[in-house]
Formats: sequence, structure tokens, C-alpha cells
Amino acid sequence: MALVETKPVTYRPLKIRWVAVPLAIGVALLFTVLSFGLHGSAGFDNSGTFQRGDQAAMIGLGVLIGLGILAFCRPKVTADADHIKIRNVIGGYDLPWSVVRKVRFDRNSPWAQLELHDEEQISIHALQAADKDYAVEGVRTLRQLHQASVEA
Repeated sequence: MALVETKPVTYRPLKIRWVAVPLAIGVALLFTVLSFGLHGSAGFDNSGTFQRGDQAAMIGLGVLIGLGILAFCRPKVTADADHIKIRNVIGGYDLPWSVVRKVRFDRNSPWAQLELHDEEQISIHALQAADKDYAVEGVRTLRQLHQASVEA
């Protein structure tokens, strides 16, 4: 068996960034371009007219949607010999290895999971199946850290 890491290890999803970053930029740019087309009347009877504030709101909406897309780049897992810290798209966990039964990465599963002693499962969005070998390496490293803490 390989030597267990003594310093903390950190993993973040890779391929999702290739999709999320250009998509977020594209959405923000699209809403910006569309905002410049908002001027004059809406075309209906008794309708108001588009003002500068409406254009600014469209740009702001595009930026907010882009930031929402970038939230998918947020996942991260950091682990050392004592504990594992998971940050998913929404929420996170900081757990000692003593509450973890095993680290799982089932076939056809979108991401790795921790199985806890109380039968609860926690997804690790930072280790995604789309990242293939990188995710497998991450799961193996987490398993080594977990095993070392059980033996200690």
C-alpha cells in the first residue's frame, strides 16, 4: 500500500469549470446585449416605455444568473489524517474520520460519497465521475486517509 499523505489534500471538480465559466460569461453577455435592445415602447396599448433602469436590471439579472451558474464550481473536499471537510454546491460538512464507515464511488454514480456509521450518506460533489482518473485518484487518497485513521 502506498504511503499515506500527512499533509492535507484538496480536490475540486475540473470539467465542470470548462462548462460553467464560459456559460456564465455567455449568459451575462447575452443579457447585456439584450438590454441594449430595450428602448421605446413595449408595443402594447397602455404599456410603459423601457428606461435606463430596465436596461440596468437586465444586465444585473444576467450577472446574477451567471453567478448562479458559477456556484457549480464551488465544491471542494479537503482531508487530512484527522478529518474531512466537504463543501458542496449548497452546504457543507466538517467530519472527523471516526464517524465515517467508508468512502464510496459506485459504478454509474455521478460523484463519490461518504457512508457514515449512522447509515447516512454524504455526497462529495468535488469528486465527479466526469473527471474520471482525477476522481478515482481522489477517492483512493481519501480511502487511504480513512484507513490510516481507523488503524491509528
